[in-house]
Amino acid sequence: MRNEGLPMIGEIDLIGLLVQIVVGIIVLAPVLWLAGRALVGKEKAKFLDAVWIVALGTIIGAVVGALIGGLIAAVIMFIVWLALIKHFFDTGWLMAFAIAIIAVIIFIIIAAILAVIGIGILVLGFGL
Repeated sequence: MRNEGLPMIGEIDLIGLLVQIVVGIIVLAPVLWLAGRALVGKEKAKFLDAVWIVALGTIIGAVVGALIGGLIAAVIMFIVWLALIKHFFDTGWLMAFAIAIIAVIIFIIIAAILAVIGIGILVLGFGL
């Protein structure tokens, strides 16, 4: 069932895509930027570059997912994300892969810390 009021292009919900881009920029760009700065330095890893990586990766991912889907789309998107990191952070493929891995690790650590803080707030809030 489709929402007739929302603008759609093919199977891509434009409002949903915009929300995904904004959330991705807020959540992923700082993590990607930190990983890039740690591995290639502040001269090559600019925050605006991380924003572009996330925005373009999200848009291309939506298009590839709508057109192809499945495991093939996942492999294509993995290569696209690495290519975006390689291009914007001016590095090689191996370093782009390392930046991606470090970004995932940083994201997991931050998510775990926020989860513990959230659980702590819930426990304190409910007096458990």
